[in-house]
Amino acid sequence: MSGSLLARWRDSDVLHSFKRSPTAIGAAVIAAVCLFCSLFAPWVAPHNPFDLASLNLLDARLPPAWMEGGNPSHLLGTDDQGRDILSALFYGARISLFVGLASVLLSLVVGVALGLLAGFLGGAVDAFIMRVCDVMLSFPSILVALLIDGVGRAMFPNAHDSLAFGVLIFAIALTGWVQYARTVRGSTMVERQKEYVQAARVIGVAPLRIMARHVLPNVTGPVLVLATIQVAAAILTEATLSFLGVGVPPTSPSLGTLIRIGNDTLFSGDWWITIFPGLMLVLIALSVNLLGDWLRDALNPKLS
Repeated sequence: MSGSLLARWRDSDVLHSFKRSPTAIGAAVIAAVCLFCSLFAPWVAPHNPFDLASLNLLDARLPPAWMEGGNPSHLLGTDDQGRDILSALFYGARISLFVGLASVLLSLVVGVALGLLAGFLGGAVDAFIMRVCDVMLSFPSILVALLIDGVGRAMFPNAHDSLAFGVLIFAIALTGWVQYARTVRGSTMVERQKEYVQAARVIGVAPLRIMARHVLPNVTGPVLVLATIQVAAAILTEATLSFLGVGVPPTSPSLGTLIRIGNDTLFSGDWWITIFPGLMLVLIALSVNLLGDWLRDALNPKLS
């Protein structure tokens, strides 16, 4: 079974399109390197930037190793607390990727489920779900995330870090599900008129079973493209919230937190504290967006 799936993958148009796209290959390599370094940060990073016992304030604000006064053990320099910038990038990227992927997964599950119900059932259910989508789209996503995150912090001022992460993920996902719902609804309205759905209805298959086994597999293409692009948007939203001081807890800083910390010392000449986290964030978002653009073209039969 696995051998047949592997053979089908090797002969697929998607893999052929990937091999012919240098941009997609380059973006995939960058995304894979960033993902590897973040997942295996405890083993890849030269230091543990959040181990207070290992920090030395005498090493604070060291420039990159190639500059005068740099230390070879701190390749990209240190911040105002003596934390190694390179190690902080790996640990910070892990948090940013976790929040981004978790929020996209949550919004995908909710959006796809509501989109299937709206497109397949129609009528009052469709009208109600679409009106809720219209209301959510009328508010900027970053403001909604700020509101939910602020309310969560006010309700649980002494909450554990895990609860703070949950509130942040929920705040980002609250507006992200709308795009999935509208996309899946449109595709479902097309699929429900086709012969295989009508045949399943005639033989008495339950509506939920039709949606799950017949309609859902045929609407996953646009969902995959949208999810890939939304990962980059969720990571940027998390970085924005952390930059504003309402994102992840200070004890677990993400890339946005590192940028905010470096921004306070940017004009004093310590540019590396904020520039390198910013570049890491740009690389992750750009590589994911490029992969999303390639996947959109690869899954579009009109462009194949």
